[in-house]
Amino acid sequence: MKFERNKDPKETLRVGKYAYSEVEIVAYSGAPYSFCSGDLVIKVGGVEWTLERPLSSGGNVWFDEDWSEHVEEGPWEINDWPDDFPEEAKKYVIDKVNEEIPWGCCGGCV
Repeated sequence: MKFERNKDPKETLRVGKYAYSEVEIVAYSGAPYSFCSGDLVIKVGGVEWTLERPLSSGGNVWFDEDWSEHVEEGPWEINDWPDDFPEEAKKYVIDKVNEEIPWGCCGGCV
């Protein structure tokens, strides 16, 4: 890992040949109440990738003893990566997704 002094590490941080600044969310088709259902288009190092319904929420939905609903939002994870997606760029993509796409829950459709 390398970064330059006096700059935001996210602008210059590199793992392998990829830098955080080279990761861009081009489009996401998820919407409120079904954020996990969207398709994600990302660009990494100038190469565009489309991931179909890749997001899984770290949130939770549960009911208490009075059957009151509790909805908790949590950070996104990506379940299905393309086989040839660069391993060293995955963390950057997940970080960018969690910065730019509002967190959801696993039961927002309830």
